[in-house]
Amino acid sequence: MRYIFFILLLIPWFLSTIIFPTDIAFYESLNLPFKIPGIIFGIAWTTIYILLAFSSYKIINKHGFNKEYITILVINYIFNQLYTYFFFILKSPFLGFVDSVIIFVTTIILYYETKELDEKSSKLLLPYIFWDTFAVIYGLLVFFMNL
Repeated sequence: MRYIFFILLLIPWFLSTIIFPTDIAFYESLNLPFKIPGIIFGIAWTTIYILLAFSSYKIINKHGFNKEYITILVINYIFNQLYTYFFFILKSPFLGFVDSVIIFVTTIILYYETKELDEKSSKLLLPYIFWDTFAVIYGLLVFFMNL
């Protein structure tokens, strides 16, 4: 049963890749500060989603559905899922950048909410923070290079 609950926490994070497919042609048409191979995105996000789901699993298992924790987790999830829509469906580097800033801010808040409940679980979110930091900087550069 534990594994089923973990899987139920993990699967939704991959939803946007099914609903909003990545438009590779659009991405390749942009002026980019440097090109990141698609495999890097796949490895990074899969790793982050697994760590995030495991951290959430540990928190919910230990503390139940803590209102503050669940609220910031859901907000972070929604904006994480919207990134693909804003950037690839609307083809908007600006909205992608704004969304990545919101993801970064909510990830920091999620980290501190998690840390209050379980310090070990919060450490699982550090790769997410590092990747988000990179995403904000990269998104800003992409936006300005494509004005």
